[in-house]
Amino acid sequence: MSNKWVTVMGVFVADLAFRTNKLPGWGETFIGNSFHLGPGGKGSNQAVAAARAGAKVSFISKLGNDPFGDLARATYREAGIDTRHLLTSKTPTGAAAILIDAHTGENCIIVVPGASSELTPEEIDHMMDLIASSAIFVTQLELPLPTVEHGLKLAKSLNVPTILNPAPGGKLPESIFQYCDYVTPNETETEMLTGITVTTQSAAERAADALLDLGVGNVVITLGAQGVFVKNATTRAQIPAFDAGAVVDTTGAGDAFNGGFAVALAEGNDILQAARFGCAVAGLSVTRPGAARSMPSRAEVDALLQEK
Repeated sequence: MSNKWVTVMGVFVADLAFRTNKLPGWGETFIGNSFHLGPGGKGSNQAVAAARAGAKVSFISKLGNDPFGDLARATYREAGIDTRHLLTSKTPTGAAAILIDAHTGENCIIVVPGASSELTPEEIDHMMDLIASSAIFVTQLELPLPTVEHGLKLAKSLNVPTILNPAPGGKLPESIFQYCDYVTPNETETEMLTGITVTTQSAAERAADALLDLGVGNVVITLGAQGVFVKNATTRAQIPAFDAGAVVDTTGAGDAFNGGFAVALAEGNDILQAARFGCAVAGLSVTRPGAARSMPSRAEVDALLQEK
């Protein structure tokens, strides 16, 4: 295992998850099946996934001084995540409303980042020593875009490999891609970035080529039950998903993949080995409810990899 940090910069929000048989329309009230409050936010979930998968993890974010912030801090204590670069704000900690289909486990999510959205490029500069000592730097798009781009640019200038998980999806300035050693969109995010609808492997390859042309070093398109498509200048491959049991909840599956992928890269694995490791983490995560609380241990991941 790597003795360097996996450093994740991102958002914590409290997940308010509602399991339901159908989505209500505007003006409609519908009685759901169950409710759960737990830790969430893409960056936070990825940090927890990486820590449980065996990495030394530091999380860069900002929290409110409130019960949701306390939930975050307790989560990081339990997972063994370094919180020395976790800042405090007078703004309340954010929250996410998650609606989960009780039959399929699919979800839709509304995120209000709250205190995390106040993280600034200037504050990131004060964390240069941490980033410089990292094996890899991971971020997403729930933070303000100037902060995301600045973090990627700083890590790149320090020769630290970078992962951008471009979620939630949207168009990005072309300037950001030169700082991305790895980009990990899902099908929807890939279409938003490239304009190419990903319904086949050939479409995934065309989209990957478009991102490589923009300056990305490696493209890893996550395809849900179809696994992931990987492409760089010398490698082209589809890595299958892992069937670790019945799907209960897909919330956090992408975060599980990204956390696991980062750990495997930090340990010196090549991109195909890292993608397979990430798929194993994700495959286990969807067999249990929740986001951060669904992330598997390293022992579980290793057992699944040996089994398949």
